[in-house]
Amino acid sequence: MKYIFTCTGHQNILATHKTTLEFTKDNFLTKKGDCIVGINADFDLEKIKEFLKFDKIKIIIKVDDLEETITCTPNKDFDDDKEIVIRLGEHNSKRTLGIGADKAAVHLNRELVEKIKTKQQKLEITIT
Repeated sequence: MKYIFTCTGHQNILATHKTTLEFTKDNFLTKKGDCIVGINADFDLEKIKEFLKFDKIKIIIKVDDLEETITCTPNKDFDDDKEIVIRLGEHNSKRTLGIGADKAAVHLNRELVEKIKTKQQKLEITIT
């Protein structure tokens, strides 16, 4: 099973948060959002909820020829149509898609992060 959605970069992306990573449907970003790695996300909540039945999921972030893979446990209570948060820890909220992740924003390849600091940069996010 696989689902792909896209989002875009932004010049204020820092990707320095030590415990979380986030994709948002917002079309703007301040530097306070240091966990956000993509804006203008076009995900369908109902399609993502289909992955909540699995024990583990993979989230692959692809930017041009660079990829990052994050593995986590899906949060059965995920139910947010605006934001997707991935956490290293076990904090549960309706915004949290994944807990017990093996990477947060700070762990992403810095070359990939530099690429997503461009507004026009497209990110392809695959959930498997």
